[in-house]
Amino acid sequence: MTLAPETTDLKIQLQLEDGWFTVCELDRLLPGRGVAALLPDGRQAALFRDRQGNLYAVDNRDPFGGAAVLSRGLTGTHQGRPFVASPLLKQRFDLETGQCLDEESVRIATYEVRVA
Repeated sequence: MTLAPETTDLKIQLQLEDGWFTVCELDRLLPGRGVAALLPDGRQAALFRDRQGNLYAVDNRDPFGGAAVLSRGLTGTHQGRPFVASPLLKQRFDLETGQCLDEESVRIATYEVRVA
């Protein structure tokens, strides 16, 4: 049996300082996998969609290793909070707040996400 991919005209948008920025189509985000997006100012965002359909966006740069790799990290939950674990040194970052769950003094940027 072959499953047809989800097809919609819905777009993922991130709230930036100067307004909403369209990143990609909703069907590009597979549950449990991240996607990297280049922002107009040269930074990168890591976008995630969980199995319940919730959307998250955080800075793609791992503050410990300096590489833009968080979009390739593993997602999960810790005490009911969604997180992404860096593929480098495995630090976990809360997808809603950006707080590092393994190092209290470290936080990454988060973005408000909407579907339009």
